Amino acid sequence: MYQKFPEFLINFISQSFENKNEIEKLNFLSENFEKISFSTSFGKEDQVITDMIFQNDFPIQVFTIDTGRLFEETYRTWQRTLDLYRKKIDVFFPSFVEMEKYLTEKGTLNFYNSVENRKECCYFRKRIPLERALRNTQIWITGLRSEQSENRKHISIVEFDAQLQLIKVNLLIFWTAANVDEYLQTNQVPYNSLHDKGFVSIGCEPCTRAVRQDEDFRAGRWWWENKSEKECGLHTH
Repeated sequence: MYQKFPEFLINFISQSFENKNEIEKLNFLSENFEKISFSTSFGKEDQVITDMIFQNDFPIQVFTIDTGRLFEETYRTWQRTLDLYRKKIDVFFPSFVEMEKYLTEKGTLNFYNSVENRKECCYFRKRIPLERALRNTQIWITGLRSEQSENRKHISIVEFDAQLQLIKVNLLIFWTAANVDEYLQTNQVPYNSLHDKGFVSIGCEPCTRAVRQDEDFRAGRWWWENKSEKECGLHTH
């Protein structure tokens, strides 16, 4: 269906979003689509959307991918979120069969050796679980923002993911970091304490560091790479 009519659906949703705030956009999606999923990594943007979904009881699946290498602070944020909202967050892991084979053949830190090795690790730990999580999903909601990186500057609020064959809604694409912080503070939403220590974008522990004041948003991700798209393969444009 989506392979035949992606342009029609994108225009339909985009036009319907006009003059609507984020809550109204989520309500519109809930009323018009049956299978909607939101992927959270418990970063600030994702906590904003989680709060919107849970506080309004939207019938939207919230899920996360546990790569097996997350920060302790991320797990604590995860638990605080569960304790606060008393709602379910589905969890998807990498295939233990694939990971056993991968680690046996490649070792534990081969992703530091090349961009190709790093992307391979991301593929097993993130991309494959994502594809499983989004199977049969119609709408995938994300917390991407345009100011996060050069690679995300020109993406739209509604787009078609050709690889996953679904419609992707980047709900906060036009939000600034200040907008995000204001929402979290106003609504008393829990967030990862690493954000207060210079960690802007938080992923796997071996692949993430704090950023300096003169560095861009993605500098702390895969920090040993000088020139790459700084994406893990979850979001392709």
